[in-house]
Amino acid sequence: MSAPRPLRIGTRASQLALWQARHVESLLRARPGAPPVELVHIKTEGDAKTDVPLWQVGGRAFFTKEIDRALLAGTVDVAVHSLKDLATTIEPGVELAATLAREDPRDALLSRNGAPLGELPRGARVGTSSLRRRAFLARARPDAVPLELRGNVPTRIERLRAGDYDAIILAAAGLKRLGLHDHVTEYLPPEAFPPAVSQGVIGVCARTGDEPTLRWLAALDDGKARLAASAERALLRRLEGGCQVPLGALASGDQRSLELIACVCALDGSKALSASAVASASSGAGLSSADAAALGERVAAELLSRGAAGLIARERASLAVEAP
Repeated sequence: MSAPRPLRIGTRASQLALWQARHVESLLRARPGAPPVELVHIKTEGDAKTDVPLWQVGGRAFFTKEIDRALLAGTVDVAVHSLKDLATTIEPGVELAATLAREDPRDALLSRNGAPLGELPRGARVGTSSLRRRAFLARARPDAVPLELRGNVPTRIERLRAGDYDAIILAAAGLKRLGLHDHVTEYLPPEAFPPAVSQGVIGVCARTGDEPTLRWLAALDDGKARLAASAERALLRRLEGGCQVPLGALASGDQRSLELIACVCALDGSKALSASAVASASSGAGLSSADAAALGERVAAELLSRGAAGLIARERASLAVEAP
């Protein structure tokens, strides 16, 4: 009898991406009767263009599309992503098979002298590669000087320690997964620094119709993470957001009740539009992914009614970035 064909997991080769892929591998191996698993390293556009700010790179899915294309070509069977990197409209033939339990969704500030955001020196140099973080930084500390920050998580921390920055802002989830959370000076509150859509969630994709693989991955799906991601990604899709839009959102709750908060902010911090709503289960069955998506649509509609479309259009024009 021949050995079962291994499940090939496509992943980037950064430390955090490998941690995520190995985490998926360990979850699969723990399933009774699981097939063997192997990792396949794939270089993405985001890995190749490290000297250019992400918001200046045309297109979408900088860190995911090469992996999803390998999935479609049959080179790999499973694609593991930071869900915040995955486009809201997934490649035809690919489906989001599992959303893993969410790690801390907040942003974290790391400073050289241990000062929290409010106590950084005037004109402090703050490193971030995110337009969203730059916008909310400008709102919280208009005197701060944002500087571009690329590279993997340990490299970014080394650049902070070397004195290139007075502080940097990173995702708390990546720091905790890599065991680097001791470097955190302050966890930034979502009310002032709403995180990126799906930040802290690992998304696992497979080919549509690959039923054996989809069955293995379905067992890894976390219901709370699926609801939160469904709400946040529906919001983003309605607003046509992406790396080029300073939008933050966070859904929290469970199958009984889910709250979504969201904010679109001007890049200079001069204007911010916020909205929130709650979806509650009307039956014992609890909320579905469709209910969560409807919540995202509702909050997006509220933002649009308050002028979000115009604000987003102005920010895109100021960056000379093509809308999706």
